[in-house]
Amino acid sequence: MIRKLKSGQYRIYSRKIDAKTHKRKNLGTFETLEGAKQHEQEIQYFKRR
Repeated sequence: MIRKLKSGQYRIYSRKIDAKTHKRKNLGTFETLEGAKQHEQEIQYFKRR
């Protein structure tokens, strides 16, 4: 899940909520939406390998 921050950057959050903290995990912050989308694709690729 990608969200835009007030600073103009984009952050990737996990889809599932963490059981301990009851929040989504921060998976990285990026300057551009394209960079965030690319990293999200890489995460999905390695999750299934």
